[in-house]
Amino acid sequence: MAETETASGFEALARLKPQAPTETEVEAEAPKLDALGRAYATGGRKEATARVWLKAGSGKFVVNGKPMTEYFARPVLQMIVNQPFDAVDRLGQYDVFCTVSGGGLSGQAGAVRHGISRALVAYDPTLRPVLKSGGFLTRDARRVERKKYGKPKARKSFQFSKR
Repeated sequence: MAETETASGFEALARLKPQAPTETEVEAEAPKLDALGRAYATGGRKEATARVWLKAGSGKFVVNGKPMTEYFARPVLQMIVNQPFDAVDRLGQYDVFCTVSGGGLSGQAGAVRHGISRALVAYDPTLRPVLKSGGFLTRDARRVERKKYGKPKARKSFQFSKR
C-alpha cells in the first residue's frame, strides 16, 4: 500500500497534514461599503432596534436627528455607546448616523453599541477579533420575564400569613 493511504507513526501523519495557505493565497476580506462610503449594520438589545451608518470622519454622532450627548443624556449610556470605539482605539475617527426605535434608553444604548460594533467590522474586517473577544458582536439575548398569574410581578409573591 502507498504511504498516502495508511500512515504509521506520528512522523508519517505530520507529512500527510495539508499545509496552511500563505498570506498571498488568502484573499483579504474586503470592507462592505455602500455608494457613499458608509458601512451599515443593525443592532438589537431587549425590544430596541438600531440602524447604524458609519463612515470615516471627524467624530460626529447623530441619534434620531439629535446629537448623541443630547439623546443619551446620562454619562453611563454615552460610555456604553462609545465602548466599541474605545476597544479598537478609534474614538472620534468615524461619523455615526443611527436611528433607533423600541424599548427604553438603556436597551437603545445597547442596540446602538451592537450596531456600531457590526458596522466597524463591515468597515474594517481586521477589527473583528478585538470586538469579538470584547463581546461586542454577540447580541445580548436577555429579555424581560413575563408576569405569571397569581403573582403581582414575574416572581414577586404576595405577603404570606399563616393565620
